[in-house]
Amino acid sequence: MSATRQTGFARLRLRQGRMGRRIAIGVAYFVSTGLTSAADREMTKEYLTCLDKASGVTVEMITCISAETKRQDVRLNENYNKLGSKLSANRKKALLEAQRAWIKFRDANCRFYYDPEGGSSARVAADECLLNATADRVRELKLLATDQ
Repeated sequence: MSATRQTGFARLRLRQGRMGRRIAIGVAYFVSTGLTSAADREMTKEYLTCLDKASGVTVEMITCISAETKRQDVRLNENYNKLGSKLSANRKKALLEAQRAWIKFRDANCRFYYDPEGGSSARVAADECLLNATADRVRELKLLATDQ
């Protein structure tokens, strides 16, 4: 085998090794941020009790998730208004634009989770996506309001 060919193979293995490390780092990042976010979410006691009573029954779980999403939406609006009350007119306008963009993203992202061929588990995944994204945004707005 020629030296050029050996060098080419060495470069290919090096690239594959780098790609593997990048994938591993990416997976670790997404897993760790998902776990951190889940631990930081402030779900209500009603939600946790409801999920316990649902005992894994999909319809019951969806009912629990929907009710908690409504509660989190109330918290979202409260924190949005609290933050907005502390901002100048220009910053309020920027917040409104950001919030509208976030809602579009959240809705589009969570629609992706709902796979029409995925059965009831896809519905649960999509509903959980909405709930978790909303709870995360509540936390973000709450932190921003505290910093102002």
